[in-house]
This record gives sequence, structure tokens and C-alpha cells, in this order.
Amino acid sequence: MGWRMPHEGAQHDRTWMAFPRAGVTLGDGAEWQETAYRAWSDTALAIAEFEPVTMVVDPTEIDRATRMLGSAVEIVESPLDEFWMRDFGPTFVIDDARPGVLGAVDWIFNGWGAPAWAQWQVSAGIARIIAERVGAELISSVLVNEGGGIHVDGEGTVLLTDTVQLDPNRNPYADKARVEAEMLRTLGADKAIWLPRGLTRDYDEFGTRGHVDIVAAFAGPGRVLLHRQDDPAHPDHDVTRDLHAMLQQQTDAAGRPLEIIDVPAPRELRDDEGFVDWSYINHLVVNDGIVACGFGEEKADARAREILEEAYGRRAVTVDARPIFARGGGIHCITQQQPSVVGAR
Repeated sequence: MGWRMPHEGAQHDRTWMAFPRAGVTLGDGAEWQETAYRAWSDTALAIAEFEPVTMVVDPTEIDRATRMLGSAVEIVESPLDEFWMRDFGPTFVIDDARPGVLGAVDWIFNGWGAPAWAQWQVSAGIARIIAERVGAELISSVLVNEGGGIHVDGEGTVLLTDTVQLDPNRNPYADKARVEAEMLRTLGADKAIWLPRGLTRDYDEFGTRGHVDIVAAFAGPGRVLLHRQDDPAHPDHDVTRDLHAMLQQQTDAAGRPLEIIDVPAPRELRDDEGFVDWSYINHLVVNDGIVACGFGEEKADARAREILEEAYGRRAVTVDARPIFARGGGIHCITQQQPSVVGAR
């Protein structure tokens, strides 16, 4: 068997999500909690305009989810404690030698390095539940990893960050060779490009310590979308400048130099917690479309849509992602695509 994770722009059968429920991530206060319910629901409804969406919902939230999502989204009831589907859900792969066969990689999930505040033990079992539901072959991994910590071109190249896969609170005995061997076994990636770090805010208490999907993403083979912070007052100005220089020296699995497509950050620099990590890189590519993060800045949001539309050759729509980012992630972080196994390539 030779598993391969298709590029996100390949055809999907559906997108998977998980509905918010009470806990640290949701936060306190009815008004504040409502911002999460609304943002997750708006994202699901935007995706549903392009492809089917299945939402895993904790039993405590069935009534709310049904009311907010209506008939546009399929609901699957299952206990949850966290609701970042990208990270604890399955990473879907296909086998080009066996048409029609879907695989589901089940990484070990420990709440982004087992911080004291995290609750993950229940949601860590969702990958197996989803795999069984869709009839996917389960691919168990001993690597602690999250779906937001990887991004592939579908042709053998994967983007990783030193501070995620080599995090001593995730994989204390791993080195790059071991991680790369697991990327080859599970994703079919024989070339890893290691970024030294992610965005600054992502290293706060509630961050992931460097998920790649907020800073860089493959628009296609040989083409990388990269977050760019233009304001030197923001620490990510230096971070993204250095990442740009580093990626310019890299080649993909086919030996092609990378074309870097800069995606400027919105103008807002800070919120109540410090420097923001607002990034348009954390979008989801769907069938014939893109669901992009919006930050309430009309010109910046429009410019990002234009860049994404040109990069992917499909239409982009914007969902206000500020309530998602305030909780530690973006649209890509709360979604997980299930690729089609029919005519996949």
C-alpha cells in the first residue's frame, strides 16, 4: 500500500467539523459563547454552499446545533471535549494503487503538548469514530501530531515546523529522520520542508507552538502561500521575512524551486491579549471555492480574497474569523476535508 494525502484543492466528498461545547475553549458568559457558536455555524453554512458538511456534535449541544445549522449540515452525535476538528480528527489519505480506497490517519492527540488547561481525552477518539463511519482504513500512528501541523502539495512534499513535531511535550524522542519516515508512511511525502517556527501569538499559553497552517500553505505543486506582516512594530514582521528568505532556498519533492506568494496580514496589530496572529493563510479550499478568514477590514479582506482566487483559480467567500482566532485558531483549524476517492489525483 502507498498512501498519499491529496492536495486540499483536489475534489472533496465532504468537510468535517465539530460543534462548540462548554469548556475552556468556549469561555464564559452567554454573549461571548454565542460568538463561537455563530462563527462555527457561519463557517459550516459557507462551506455547505460548495460541498456537504458533517458536524460532530456533543449530546449537550444537539438542540442548539440543529437550530443554528438547520438542514444544510448533517449532524452526527458523539461526545466531545474539544472542537478543533483539523487537529484531533482523521487526516484522510488515498491509495492510488487501489481506486476507491480511503484511508484515515489517526495521529496521537494530546491537546497540543498536554498543557495544564487542555481537555482532549474524549475528542482524541473521534478520528476512529469517523473512520469507521465512512468506511476508511485506519492508519494508526505513534506520532503526536495535529492536522494543523502539516500541509501537503499532494505530490510528495510536506511543510512542517521544528517546534511542533519536535516539541518535547509531544514527541520527546523524535528527530527529523523519524518524523520524515512517518510522513512518508502515512502521507506519501518523501520531501519535508521544515520551517524553524510559526507566528508569535501561537507560542502563548493557548497556542499550538507553531502550526504551519497559519503561516504557510501550498496553493499547488511548487507554489506556497506565505503570511506577510508588513508592519515592523509587529514581531511577525521579522518572522515572516526570515521564513520568506528560507523558503526561497527550498525545492519540492520534484526538485522545483518554490514560488512564494505573499499574503499580507490585516492592519490590526493587537487585541486585549497582545499581538494578533490574524492570517489569511488559514483558509479552507473547497469544491470550486475557498472559504477565507475575514477580520472586519474591508480592503484587506478583499485583497486577500483576490490573492487566493488568483492562486487557486476559484471563487473565495469570507467568514468573520475573529471569534475563532480569539480562541486560538482559524477556519482551517476547525475543518477537515475528506477527499474523493473517485478519479482522485
